Amino acid sequence: MRQVLLIASPVSGGGRVPRLLPAVTGRLRDLGVDCRVVLTDDLEHARDLTREALGGEQIPVAFGGDGLAGAVAGAAYAVTPGAALIGVLPGGSGNDFCRHSGIGGDPVAACDLLALGQAAPIDLGEANTRIFLGIASLGFDSEANAAANRAPRFLGRGIYVYGALSALLGWHQAAFTIETSDGSEQFPGWSVICANTSVYGAGMFIAPEARTDDGLLDVVTIRDTGRLHFLRAFPKVFRGTHLRDPAVQLTRAAEVRVSSSREFVVYADGEEVARTPVTVRALPAAVKVLLPASA
Repeated sequence: MRQVLLIASPVSGGGRVPRLLPAVTGRLRDLGVDCRVVLTDDLEHARDLTREALGGEQIPVAFGGDGLAGAVAGAAYAVTPGAALIGVLPGGSGNDFCRHSGIGGDPVAACDLLALGQAAPIDLGEANTRIFLGIASLGFDSEANAAANRAPRFLGRGIYVYGALSALLGWHQAAFTIETSDGSEQFPGWSVICANTSVYGAGMFIAPEARTDDGLLDVVTIRDTGRLHFLRAFPKVFRGTHLRDPAVQLTRAAEVRVSSSREFVVYADGEEVARTPVTVRALPAAVKVLLPASA
């Protein structure tokens, strides 16, 4: 029988998690999973709980948003790199890791993975010293993330579009320098995105070909272009077709150093993780996650 510590956020998804907890714990009981629940809205507490679970031979399971999932994954990696096993249930506004990995958006249905899923090794990312699960980005993305975090919670998944449109009003382009093992490049533009997974912002497929099993980051750069062009191209990110735009460039690297003409906050998994200049690298097969067999 699998034993799990369900680390549940009472605030993720506008209070979605507490409403769904009875159905989730009931489903886990039906599946024969021994479950203990702890509610927390503090990511450092979530990291402590992850370490506690792994020390007690339990599987720590994040039930909340991408920030909580990233905190649990990072703490698990710190305990036993490459060997720790975690689970993730979707409970936030974005749930982008669950979207990328095939877990889906229904936490009750996803409980089946905690009983029957395969322990799949996945890569993580590191921005300076902070571990992340999904995508680290900066530039225009920094301002869009900040606006999204200030947005009214009743907007739900719409906070990410709200954030992008709000940031657009006051945006002034910057110059970026990216350095990889292939050399360095400087360009004026909008954003630098270092993607371990394919999707962020509740369904924006910014790096549609990104994989969590290749030891590489998909580095997407949005180059110098006008606001009108940006606004017209923006809807394409929901289909992943923006990569055909000449203002969007893609490269892959195990490590990338990014500097900028003005300081930007680097966001990953919806949280502030660093400031520029920043070195972002892939951590291959860093943690195991209970995933569908086809993921």
